[in-house]
Amino acid sequence: MQVFWFIPTHGDARYLGTSDGGRVFDFDYARQIASAVDTLGYEGVLLPTGRSCEDAWVTASSLIGATRHLKFLVAIRPGIASPGLTARMAATFDRLSGGRLLINVVTGGDAGELEGDGFFADHAQRYEVTDEFLRIWRSILEKSHRGESVDFDGEHLRAKGAKLLYPPVQRPHPPLYFGGSSEAARQIAAEQLDVYLTWGEPLADVAEKIADVRARAAKLGRTLRFGLRLHVIVRETEDEAWRAADSLISKLDDETIARVQTQFAKMDSEGQRRMAALHGGRRDKLVVAPNLWAGVGLVRGGAGTALVGDGPTVAQRLREYADLGIDTFILSGYPHLEEAYRFAELVFPHLPREVREKLGNGHGPLSGPIGEVMANNIVPQASQS
Repeated sequence: MQVFWFIPTHGDARYLGTSDGGRVFDFDYARQIASAVDTLGYEGVLLPTGRSCEDAWVTASSLIGATRHLKFLVAIRPGIASPGLTARMAATFDRLSGGRLLINVVTGGDAGELEGDGFFADHAQRYEVTDEFLRIWRSILEKSHRGESVDFDGEHLRAKGAKLLYPPVQRPHPPLYFGGSSEAARQIAAEQLDVYLTWGEPLADVAEKIADVRARAAKLGRTLRFGLRLHVIVRETEDEAWRAADSLISKLDDETIARVQTQFAKMDSEGQRRMAALHGGRRDKLVVAPNLWAGVGLVRGGAGTALVGDGPTVAQRLREYADLGIDTFILSGYPHLEEAYRFAELVFPHLPREVREKLGNGHGPLSGPIGEVMANNIVPQASQS
């Protein structure tokens, strides 16, 4: 089990749908979150991509020196940048970070946003471009270790003599992560990706996706791993957690929900459609499975569900997803700095032993002061959980 966190490059919040309690995203805040997550022992961080965010590559690059072990899951956008350029970016980042780059392949589901970036294509064409892009990108990086170049002549993309002089640290290239619920997305994942990601849907829906992509890959003689992207709202007790969930949307009005849901409906993303269908824009339909709450998706695109509960319960729900085949959990919570600590303190101790041993925050071998010393000479006892 690998546990990742999230860098909110679009800004942070205490309440959704309002500027009340909002938090501006800048370098100091990004560094605070990255340093905290690195110290706490999270495996890596996801940086979002799109016009609503600061650029993921620039942000991640600025944080290399502020972290020691943290891996960065950064997006490449087929159709917006060329395979050769993004291959050089990936190799450089991987070398400068000492092999801490992970690649998130984002085809995109908002035609308006993509057209603003100069990419005009329908849903099917976007995945055709993604397929060709990945074939070129992977070949350039694989062959860079041997000093070879790449020629490619596809329906949408071409490359002649594409070559990297400085190969990445990771061989053959940094791992490729990818999410998509459509038929085309699942097939590309089976053929070319290393980790298939899904948003936090009920267990049966996630199980169907995993089984389908795994079967497609098996027909090609391939195997791949699986990851889950969702939010978490964890507190000392179940009641506190559900009150926190209610508080997160307490300043959100129905007019804003309706306006946002109308915008989502214009997208041709199958994953976004599935997220919206979980709640239908209704406040009284937000609990979609045990401890799985869809309130975030009322106004947030992409991952719209959260696990809500106390530490042991949320850890148990994560294990249920792990039993389906999920090994990477990409999590977030509002605000992201405080919730990174809260999740580590309340959930890490209840994860499987082998996971705890590689996580930080005192859940592996203890060294140094843990907690506040009492009466000048009494050290707190380590938890036995």
